[in-house]
Amino acid sequence: QVQLVESGGGLVQPGGSLRLSCAASVNIFTIRAMGWYRQAPGKQRELVASISREGVTNSADSVKGRFTISRDISKNTVYLRMNSLKPEDTGVYYCNAAYATGDYWGQGTQVTVSS
Repeated sequence: QVQLVESGGGLVQPGGSLRLSCAASVNIFTIRAMGWYRQAPGKQRELVASISREGVTNSADSVKGRFTISRDISKNTVYLRMNSLKPEDTGVYYCNAAYATGDYWGQGTQVTVSS
């Protein structure tokens, strides 16, 4: 079983930056892929960015050039650096781990972009 703990959300003005962290309870090198998803009010959860065990990254078109996913294997932590934030980036951000025994989710962290 994998436990994921997110942190780093908050209220930020448009154009601002935040960095989200997701700490895993297992060695993240044993996780096939990790990703960040978000869910805005009244909308479905969507993939924002992902990183595979091999370090291959992928991101949604809506965040390309603004968001960067990275990891620190020594800390079993995945990050999401978010720059040039827009009001439409508002939502609850969830960390996901695709592990051998199934998919695991964190509790979510709220990101609000508003002036």
